[in-house]
Amino acid sequence: MAGVGAGASAQEKRATAARLKAALSFSAAEDSEAAGELQALLERALSPSAGSGSEAVSEALAWCRCLLAGGEPWDSFVQAVRAYDPATLCGLVWTANFVAYRCRTCGISPCMSLCAECFHQGEHAGHDYNMFRSQAGGACDCGDGNVMREAGFCKRHRIKSSSEVPSVPKDLLLMSELVLPQFIFCLIQYLREGYDEPVLDVPSEKDLLKILQILEPHISFLEDLTKMGGAMRSVLTQVLTNQQFYKDLSSGGGENTCAKKSHEKYLVALKGSGLTFPEDKLACGVQEQAAGASTSVVQGFAGATSTSGQGDSSDEEDQNGSQGVGKRKRVKLSSSTKDQSIMDVLKHKCFLEELLFWTIKYEFPQKMVTFLLNMLPDQDYKIAFTKTFVQHYAFIMKTLKKSHESDTMSNRIVHISVQLFSNEELARQVTEECQLLDIMVTVLLYMMESCLIKSELQDEENSLHVVVNCGEALLKNNTYWPLVSDFINILSHQSVAKKFLEDHRLLVTWMNFVSFFQGMNLNKRELNEHVEFESQTYYAAFAAELEACAQPMWGLLSHCKVRETQEYTRNVVRYCIEALQDWFDAINFVDEPTPNQVTFHLPLHRYYAMFLSKAVKCQELDLDSLLPDQEMLMKLMVHPLQIQASLSEIHSNMWVRNGLQIKGQAMTYVQSHFCNSMIDPDIYLLQVCASRIDPDYFISSVFERFKVVDLLTMASQHQNTMLDSEHEKSMLEGALTFLVILLSLRLHLGMTDDEILRAEMVAQLCMNDRTHSSLLDLIPENPNPKSGIIPGSLSFESMLSAVADFKAPVFEPGGSMQQGMYTPKAEVWDKEFDPVMVILRTVYRRDVQSAMDRYTAFLKQSGKVNGNPWPPYKKRTHLHSSYKGLMRLLHCKTLHIVLFTLLYKILMDHQNLSEHVLCMVLYLIELGLENSPEQESDEEDSVGGQERCHDSWFPGNNLVSNMRHLINYVRVRVPETAPEVKREPPASTSSDGSAASQNSGTVQVFSLVAERRKKFQEIINRNTTEANQAVRPKSSMKWSAPGATPQLTTAILEIKESILSLLVKLHHKLSGKQNSYYPPWLDDMETLIQCENPKYLHGDGMTAVERILLKAALQSRLNKRIIEEICRKVTPPVPPKKISPAEKKTLDKEERRQKARERQQKLLAEFASRQKSFMETAMDVELPDADIAMEIATAEQHVSEAVYDCVICGQSGPSTEERPAGLVVLLQASSVLGQCRNTTEPKKLPTSEKEQIYPWDTCATVYEARLATLQHLFKDSSCLQSVSIGWEGGVYVQTCGHTLHIDCHKSYMESLRNDQVLQGFSVDKGEFTCPLCRQFANSVLPCYPGNSVERSLWQCHSNKNMQDLIKEVEELQEQLGTFPSETNLSKEMESVMKDIKSTTQKKYTDYSKSPGSPDNDFLFMYSVARTNLELELVHRGGNLCLGGASTAGKRSCLHQLFHVLAMHMRLYSIDSAYNPWKKLTQLMHDENSQMSSEEQPEVPVLYRDVSSLLLIQILTMPQPLRKEHFTCIIKVLFTLLYIQAHVALSIKCNAEDRMTWMNSGALKKSISNAKKSWEVLLSHVISELFKGKIYEREETEDLAMDSTSAWCPHSIETYLQQFCLPFLRITSLLQHHLFGGELPSCQEDEEFTVLANCLGLLPSSFQSSQFSSASCLDWPVPAFDIISQWCSELVSFADKHPTQVKILLIQETKWDLPRLLQLPENYNTIFQYYHRKSCSVCSKVPKDPAVCLVCGTFVCLKGLCCKQQSYCECVLHSQNCGAGTGIFLLINASVIIIIRGHRFCLWGSVYLDAHGEEDRDLRRGKPLYICKERYKVLEQQWVSHTFDHINKRWGPHYNGL
Repeated sequence: MAGVGAGASAQEKRATAARLKAALSFSAAEDSEAAGELQALLERALSPSAGSGSEAVSEALAWCRCLLAGGEPWDSFVQAVRAYDPATLCGLVWTANFVAYRCRTCGISPCMSLCAECFHQGEHAGHDYNMFRSQAGGACDCGDGNVMREAGFCKRHRIKSSSEVPSVPKDLLLMSELVLPQFIFCLIQYLREGYDEPVLDVPSEKDLLKILQILEPHISFLEDLTKMGGAMRSVLTQVLTNQQFYKDLSSGGGENTCAKKSHEKYLVALKGSGLTFPEDKLACGVQEQAAGASTSVVQGFAGATSTSGQGDSSDEEDQNGSQGVGKRKRVKLSSSTKDQSIMDVLKHKCFLEELLFWTIKYEFPQKMVTFLLNMLPDQDYKIAFTKTFVQHYAFIMKTLKKSHESDTMSNRIVHISVQLFSNEELARQVTEECQLLDIMVTVLLYMMESCLIKSELQDEENSLHVVVNCGEALLKNNTYWPLVSDFINILSHQSVAKKFLEDHRLLVTWMNFVSFFQGMNLNKRELNEHVEFESQTYYAAFAAELEACAQPMWGLLSHCKVRETQEYTRNVVRYCIEALQDWFDAINFVDEPTPNQVTFHLPLHRYYAMFLSKAVKCQELDLDSLLPDQEMLMKLMVHPLQIQASLSEIHSNMWVRNGLQIKGQAMTYVQSHFCNSMIDPDIYLLQVCASRIDPDYFISSVFERFKVVDLLTMASQHQNTMLDSEHEKSMLEGALTFLVILLSLRLHLGMTDDEILRAEMVAQLCMNDRTHSSLLDLIPENPNPKSGIIPGSLSFESMLSAVADFKAPVFEPGGSMQQGMYTPKAEVWDKEFDPVMVILRTVYRRDVQSAMDRYTAFLKQSGKVNGNPWPPYKKRTHLHSSYKGLMRLLHCKTLHIVLFTLLYKILMDHQNLSEHVLCMVLYLIELGLENSPEQESDEEDSVGGQERCHDSWFPGNNLVSNMRHLINYVRVRVPETAPEVKREPPASTSSDGSAASQNSGTVQVFSLVAERRKKFQEIINRNTTEANQAVRPKSSMKWSAPGATPQLTTAILEIKESILSLLVKLHHKLSGKQNSYYPPWLDDMETLIQCENPKYLHGDGMTAVERILLKAALQSRLNKRIIEEICRKVTPPVPPKKISPAEKKTLDKEERRQKARERQQKLLAEFASRQKSFMETAMDVELPDADIAMEIATAEQHVSEAVYDCVICGQSGPSTEERPAGLVVLLQASSVLGQCRNTTEPKKLPTSEKEQIYPWDTCATVYEARLATLQHLFKDSSCLQSVSIGWEGGVYVQTCGHTLHIDCHKSYMESLRNDQVLQGFSVDKGEFTCPLCRQFANSVLPCYPGNSVERSLWQCHSNKNMQDLIKEVEELQEQLGTFPSETNLSKEMESVMKDIKSTTQKKYTDYSKSPGSPDNDFLFMYSVARTNLELELVHRGGNLCLGGASTAGKRSCLHQLFHVLAMHMRLYSIDSAYNPWKKLTQLMHDENSQMSSEEQPEVPVLYRDVSSLLLIQILTMPQPLRKEHFTCIIKVLFTLLYIQAHVALSIKCNAEDRMTWMNSGALKKSISNAKKSWEVLLSHVISELFKGKIYEREETEDLAMDSTSAWCPHSIETYLQQFCLPFLRITSLLQHHLFGGELPSCQEDEEFTVLANCLGLLPSSFQSSQFSSASCLDWPVPAFDIISQWCSELVSFADKHPTQVKILLIQETKWDLPRLLQLPENYNTIFQYYHRKSCSVCSKVPKDPAVCLVCGTFVCLKGLCCKQQSYCECVLHSQNCGAGTGIFLLINASVIIIIRGHRFCLWGSVYLDAHGEEDRDLRRGKPLYICKERYKVLEQQWVSHTFDHINKRWGPHYNGL
């Protein structure tokens, strides 16, 4: 029996399986015989040697299924196992691009995600959730209480108690336990076999893929097993983790050669899995000895014991190359023995471990990943798998680095790790048991060590510092991302983070890691020529610092929030300072940074700063206890300050030769995602240093760094050795702005989180109105993504509503779609606008200007200020006591000297300093006054105060008292050419003056640099031994004083000013008036008491000066007195204005510029208003029709001939045969009319399988069916004249109203053809834009040379009687259309006719049975006229109640179109025998004989479409037509129409009604006016039709719709009027276009009367009291005879085809206006149904699904699967559904695209979120709701055919959509 081969039939397999199962479950499992047999069977069936063809594989799997089920059918086995599923977790695993949900309200971990099903079954209404497309894949967390709150679980996964699930019967899974080990071993053998050690590190992708393909069914089988639920999973877990199974099967012992071979391969593959070199005996030796003791591993580049780098020999040259890079500190890696596992080769103890090993080796095949993840709901497995994953962590990193597909691999790694590490409990367990943190940090360190280079910062030759090389693939491609992401993930768990922060060794290693990024991507300023190659590495650098340094930092900071965590902060700060000290030593830094180089990356500084901030803010630590000594602080401030100065240099264009990328760096540094990890910590660190360092030293350092020391001189000329003069001004502005920011920013100095959020929000809103999402994006949040929410108790939303108003989106039909915006409230502008914050947060300098402009606009609007306001001074929030020292900067002499000098220079107009400089100077003075030390004793100072200041400029440090200090003389160094040199020094140099001349002068010129040196030296002396001192002076020799240049000479200036007097004079200067300042308190003492005077809040420079003087007076009585004195002296004139011709020139220039600017503004405003008025005429804005060009059709009577203006050559004149003028027109095929339905209920877009749309009730299908029926029964040529086509694919002609000469147009097209500019249209297809209004067009319609006098003649009424007119009409039609002479005009008319024909597709023009028959053209031509009339009706709202005042008339060019059509129609003569006119106006006598001879009869008159007959009659007559003939034709046709109405009515009513009406009407026949009474006519019609079989078959089919309701006379009258109205409307429009004349407006209920009157149908004797539609009749021949004649046609037809008679008689007259499909309120409804729906053509789920909004068809956008003859499906559908116009909703993007012919455009979205914003591509995934206004606009554009005009961004689609 054991001989059952592998190829047994299914029957045999099942029998064997059942027998084995019975044997095994019966006896003890040791029953060797059955077990042995099973073993042999499995080995035979499963071994790789059995062949790897698909048959062998499916055979093996069939065996497995049978054995597992123990002979049962597989499906019933699956059901049985599922019954025992205790799992309460969903655990659904998905791969990339799957749509999942995340609810922040329910999530505990921010990585929480739910599958759509669980999400919709849970209760998340009103929660903060969004939908997202998974990037790396994920798994559903529903039911997992560690990751989300139970309230959010769905109905299926609410916790079930385990008691409900019965325990599994032993024998059910017995076979599984025996078969699965063998099966998994088989899988592993395949993997071993398939792997060949790659040669030269290039794994042969093809081989790997091949093996994976073979294994596809095996892994799918395992996946199916996991889906059987908990019972099966626990068996699998046991098999995977049981060490015994593994030992028995895979040890490679035994006689099986195949297994031996595979085991050898496995050992080879294992070799490179450790971090050490396998051949490196020495390292291994060290490790073995130290196995018990603590291991000290040398980390770094120390020769042979090197454990860094990779295990593969290919990387060895890395080591040798970088051996000498420097002695790094030894770092103990770990004291426990465990960590050897990081270094060593991996050892596997169970299947799971080896399976994961191969998964990594094969670079994470998707199937394997999914299987491993599908097992996670099993708790034991989860723990075992997590430990295995951690054990392989280093190996993962190695494989990742070598991978060619690192992106895909990264995603797969994270797909797994995020499931494992998001669970805090699990992460904690692994951290404790497997050294997770050690492993992660070590692995990260190793990873980065492979790409280090020597740092060139500071001391290029001797630097020992190494940094990562940002150009390496590792950084450029973000390869480190998965590891860093895992690290951030585990640090978000408090228990894990605490372990990290307590472990000193780990912290040291981590700081080591961070220092690799310190100073990376160094920029050196190019001074000579532009760089050849702009490297883009900076992006990698910023990303690396943000992800690898900043985010872990924020993760750690989030756990240092309370006093109890003080210790952690101390640890971090301590190791930070140590790392910084090492760094300074490594780069040989003394005290001066190397000029012209800058790095934006100082992560160590930033770690230090952020932990300091946290310590003071949250942990109540004393700041000084964490700060290093003064010397270290001085070093610390250098590099951040260097960055601030460089920012200013970059914006001053001093780095232009470095290319654009340097600007990119400056912007990224302050950009919202980076600023709080970059610029904010830098500024905070500088604030800390400034608060602790000597203020004079700090201030002078700032001006020295900004290179503007030389500018700060009283002299009018100077030399700057550091800067070109064009950069000086902006660098000075930069330095002052930096000081203002430094002194007024409070982000880390005491603001609460709510205040910070408010300030950030206000700053962003002041720059521009913002949408909700862009605001969310721009507010720097704590960048650790784990935090999820912005800090602070107030939520983002409530803060937003406090500071901003929502502006709902508005829609101008021509404008772009607006989004909902937030704009600052008025009180925010009034009180909270903070220019400092705005400057700090602007990425583009223009945003600062924009904020100021908006502020100005607000002030003007609210009437607060008229001139040009200055940035307001905003009061600051309270400063935290630890940082009080910062304010000493405002009270130090150095700053006061600078302020004094600058005020003096501005007053004297030196160097033409900008207003910005003055603004900042005043801001600093005001800050000083606001923050002055209280203890200024006022009076005692006054005595002898003046004498005491021999040593320097100012007596003390307090700004309040220094402001009044008078400075008499100053000695300055000036170039010999300076004007100061000529002056004689004053004769009597007062003692005070001479003192100043010895001192002040030198102090003034050099103090900044010299003071700084002196201070630095003092500190050094205090802190260091002599040994060091010997080195230091050397470095300072580099900076010889700038005064060393020989041509400087000394001059003494007489100044005699104090800061106060300078301010008063500035006020005069700014106002341009003498003595403009008058101290306000002299009039009103109140001003001194109320400090916050609203009058001074906003204003220009004068207001600022007044505010400052008032504050100065408030602070000291002495100042008050001095100000009064200064004002009393009549101020000497402002320094004479005519200083020098050069200065004068600049001033004049300024004035001229100002005037020019005003002129320009005026011009622009005028231009804008002109443009606006033009747009109004061109767009659909209702205006009186003044424009002749617009209303050619209604040219006034008194003009003898229509005159046209050519918009190209500008000449005016009539259109002639020789030189015709033409209208610019756009021809487009349209199927809008065909979409009318006969219900007012709009169709809904289907959103479930039940709802479907059937196009049976559309106008197009009804008419098409009618034509088909007629063609089936009657003569073809006659059919083609009985209906109109063009409901689908009709040609619509519209114009913008501008005219041009046709020859001008041709040359214009030529020039467009030669113009190589990329246009949005195709010139070869004849497309162009109107030269005047730029509207899209594609043809020119020639204007018929008509003259309007003639037209008025035609209009006069003649008194000929009806009979004569009928005769004339007939004769006119008989005239053959002579072929027009070959003039230019006729040629153009022919060409335009060709254009019209080629506009639409052939299938919409060919309806005849014999192709190419002239009847076809005939039908097509009059149908074009019909289409245009009908569309104009639709544009007017479906009726003519509005009369002439409609926009639709503007675009119409029917008059011209008629001439073109008529000219062509006249070429076809209608055979007089068939001319319908005869049948309408004459009684025929021999119709019977005629009938019999024809095989197919003509269409009976009563079946013909009256509107079509009208157009045929008119177009076949010579043009221009006389009005009387027109009226005659209408009257005749109206009689036919009226009878058609009666016939239809007679069929609609039931048999009884019919008899009643027949009899009642017959009685009235004898009345005089019988032929004008509908009752009589109706009875006549009924009696006539009774002769045939027309009313039979009534009972069988229920055609009589209204059989229940009786027809009363009133309802019949209404029915008749409704039946005739469409014809009257069309006719009235036609009359309006052909003969001019206004359309009257009216109420809806009187439309019939008014139109009938307008058309001349009503007899003159008409009284409105007893109006009946019949009174409009005017019979050309005896009424009853002609009716009988018409009816007889029907009677004879009914004999042959009784069924069709009635169907053709009932015509649908009332069509509703065309509508797009109605969309559901919530976008999710659409998305959920369509995004997984499979396409009906290719039955795949499309990658880009789209749905047509006209008919609801589901299509694949860009799908190659549904491509037909190179047309993709959307393009194809747009041709079939809309004749070239398609409107598609892209399901995955929520946007609408329009396809028009060969172009397409993105229209926008009609779904907006709660904040009125689109969500293109569903990136934010917020719930979206329909915006009715937008949808209306879309529908409006579709109906009015204006897509081409309104949407601007068109592109060709090359049939690829």
